[in-house]
Amino acid sequence: MDGDLEHVRVAVIGSGFGGLGAAVRLRREGITDFVILERAEAVGGTWRDNSYPGCACDVPSHLYSFSFAPNPEWPRAFSGQEHIRAYLERVTDSFGLRPHLRFGAELLQARWDDGARRWHLTTATGELTADVVVSATGPLSDPKIPEIPGIEDFPGRVFHSSRWDHDFDLKGKRVAMVGTGASAIQIVPSIQPEVAQLTVIQRTPPWVMPRMDRPIGAAERWLHGTVPATAKARRGLLWLIREFQVGAFVKRPKLMKAAERIARNHLRRSVKDPELRARLTPDYTIGCKRILLSNTYYPALAQPNTEVVTSALAEVRGSKVVTADGTEREVDAIVFGTGFHVTDMPIGDRVIGADGRSLSEHWKDGMAALRGCTVDGFPNLLFIIGPNTGLGNSSMILMIESSLNYVASYMRALASTGAAALDAKPASVSAWNQEMQRRAARTVWNTGGCKSWYLDANGRNTTAWPGTTAEFRRATREVKLSEYEVLAPVAAGERPVEAVS
Repeated sequence: MDGDLEHVRVAVIGSGFGGLGAAVRLRREGITDFVILERAEAVGGTWRDNSYPGCACDVPSHLYSFSFAPNPEWPRAFSGQEHIRAYLERVTDSFGLRPHLRFGAELLQARWDDGARRWHLTTATGELTADVVVSATGPLSDPKIPEIPGIEDFPGRVFHSSRWDHDFDLKGKRVAMVGTGASAIQIVPSIQPEVAQLTVIQRTPPWVMPRMDRPIGAAERWLHGTVPATAKARRGLLWLIREFQVGAFVKRPKLMKAAERIARNHLRRSVKDPELRARLTPDYTIGCKRILLSNTYYPALAQPNTEVVTSALAEVRGSKVVTADGTEREVDAIVFGTGFHVTDMPIGDRVIGADGRSLSEHWKDGMAALRGCTVDGFPNLLFIIGPNTGLGNSSMILMIESSLNYVASYMRALASTGAAALDAKPASVSAWNQEMQRRAARTVWNTGGCKSWYLDANGRNTTAWPGTTAEFRRATREVKLSEYEVLAPVAAGERPVEAVS
């Protein structure tokens, strides 16, 4: 019976930036009756799971942190994984979030009980009910590994970049790096000096820009700590520069030619071999895929023990990787840097809405959410980093904080109306999504001539936000009740006694 289960006002799923941010915002709204359900045994989300060699952020440190929790002690302009994870641990402690955390509590199912006007959650540690569910699982949480014939019989080690096997020593080994995305360009230069042979399997070359990284000195850190306004100004400048860049991404992709010249010069300076340089030169508009930052990736590819194979991995034959062009290489380990389930969120199979359908079924034609946060037929379910909230050039923390504003407004709307729940109107979601697709049509992600994780299987951009972060903040400042059906509380004595299974 539901009455015998623990009940909370809000259940937050995930303890990365989104989940911890939601928890802080709830407490600031005076809401303390909430839990954070985390499948792992520590906070950190993406920055806990990704611990591969060389893992670091490609957004400047002072922009990749909460505005309400500035960190004057960032050691570098672009921080490493260990520093970001430590920052999230400090946020957890500073804002008193430990008592709300439930580790090992992976969400197995969340089912909306329309009769009781609440969510029934089944986790790895038990069941509970919640009035509101905030999903902060993030798009970069579940690794995508392609189905490769023969890989189950490979005698060596196989692992994804986000599930790095730290017990396996790569020194002196022959390694195949599958993929050339954001993780791979950090892994390759980190392991190249120690492996015997590195085979980089490249399906599509990325555009790579110089990484303007440097240590942040003690005097600089002291200034930011002593005069917080200096750190705030630095953050503001970093934000403003990126806001000015948005026009080229979303309105006038031809302006990306200037960035392309910088990337071409970077490649020319780093790789002297014209044949290798040709293999590393993309044939699509820069920005169509995620622009990567590295000063060490190209030099690592030019080393004698590194080979770039420009064909997709087709099969594994014994201890050999075989690419589509017939190239065979004997290897001891296969590392997949093949990305994540972004346009097909795994949590979609676990969330059941008011009509008994899963979120995945509801999104069979593509993800869509009102203001990136709510979905029709799924009352009181809010997303942090939902559909069409991703960025191509700035900090996702800005988008997260805007979604947190919406969550706070949503909770205030429930309180002020006395409603049990709000359910986004299908027409509201449809209108918002149509506007997103209309605006996305002219962006570099849609017109740049590439296939990327910004686009779903139908070729629709359901991932990236086609505007500035300031626009998104305005769009999520407050809930508009006209966009929702207001669901009244269950009358006394009408609540079902049987639990929803």
